[in-house]
Amino acid sequence: MNKSIMCGWNHSVALKEDGTIECWGNNELYQCDPVYKTFTGIINVACGHSHSVALKNDGTIECWGDNEGNKWDTVYKTFTGVIGVACGTDHSVALRDTGTLECWETDLYYQFDSFYKTFTGVIDVACGSDHSVALKDDGTIECWGHNRFNQCDPVYKTFTGVIKIACGYYHSVALRSDGTIECWGNNDSNQCDPVYKSFTNIISVACAEYHSLALRSDGTLECWGDNNYDPVYKSFTNITSIACGAYHSVALRSDGTIECWGENEENQCDSVYKSFTGVIDVACGHSHSVALLDTGTLECWGDNTRNQCDPLYKSFTNIKIPNDDYILK
Repeated sequence: MNKSIMCGWNHSVALKEDGTIECWGNNELYQCDPVYKTFTGIINVACGHSHSVALKNDGTIECWGDNEGNKWDTVYKTFTGVIGVACGTDHSVALRDTGTLECWETDLYYQFDSFYKTFTGVIDVACGSDHSVALKDDGTIECWGHNRFNQCDPVYKTFTGVIKIACGYYHSVALRSDGTIECWGNNDSNQCDPVYKSFTNIISVACAEYHSLALRSDGTLECWGDNNYDPVYKSFTNITSIACGAYHSVALRSDGTIECWGENEENQCDSVYKSFTGVIDVACGHSHSVALLDTGTLECWGDNTRNQCDPLYKSFTNIKIPNDDYILK
């Protein structure tokens, strides 16, 4: 299922029913450059640190925001047949209907080492800060980019039966078809603490900068990595969806309510979220979060020092209800 709300570091993007988008938050680096108002036929969006990429229903893409280092080098305008997009801190990846990839931005950390051009049969892609992971149709994965923190440790080449992938800042998680997971990359905050090897019946995973979440089929959670925060998540039940900010996490319940835990120095877990009902999707930025309601409207909470929760969002209506119909014709 594709999402209708996405967050960058300090900005957010919402996809509307009519294929247009709304953007709010920090605009110091043109994250919310009003050029986005000219885009139509949008079916999906990905957000990097300070830039965003929008996928159109004709298989082309648009890009806006911070362009230092050619994050949106106009080479992207030559891409066709695109069916998926993902963003790292300063790079972006496009998945083509041929099962091949395109990657653009300045190659500071080998984010688009031409190695990726050899990949075939790719069905999904995820990006960390300076590395990327591609899931192939045979259940194996490929990884490329910066390897200073073992983000591309070749251990990933031993993984099979992978069905989902997620990336944190310098680590990654792969979900297997048997409900188990693998984790590799930076471990300085226990992001890859082998406790994850004991988890079973996992159906979804999400990654933050230094921690990760796993959702079980029974609606309970596991969390590992940076462990400075309350293990209150162990009491949560009936969870259907998860999202991670830098140092906080949000869980969506089947009754349309949410739970939030982690660092609260910037109001990431301001208790206002307890008043939300009818929530159907959640997304997290660095220190803010966004909830999509079944009315097609939004709620936003957390850090507002860079207008991440500018009340402008309260004027948005007809935000797209997520479903599985984002298929290029």
